[in-house]
Amino acid sequence: MNLKSINTVYFIGIGGIGMSALARYFNALGKCVSGYDKTPTVLTKALEVEGIAIHFEDLGSFVVDQFDPATTLVVYTPAIPKVLGELNALRDAGFVLMKRAEVLGKITRDYETYAVAGTHGK
Repeated sequence: MNLKSINTVYFIGIGGIGMSALARYFNALGKCVSGYDKTPTVLTKALEVEGIAIHFEDLGSFVVDQFDPATTLVVYTPAIPKVLGELNALRDAGFVLMKRAEVLGKITRDYETYAVAGTHGK
């Protein structure tokens, strides 16, 4: 999927630091951004203030009807359990699902990129 052809980006696990940054990126590009996370946090509240709709219950197959598979990218974090209803319903419905790292690769492919990796103390 070409990232330029998408209108909507749905995040499963939107509340993490890496996922929330991607959500902000796509929101800044004018894409319709929304997502799911298990619990509300300071990050999810900030995203909501910025206009990103977030819910905290696994909606299962109900979420499928909210999006068009032809123009929606689903981004998920590997931290999400493989049994999550939304993840499986979107996969079964033919949506393009990409891990956070794959999306980062697509975004940076056309740019000279400097990255800092690791954990605490960067």
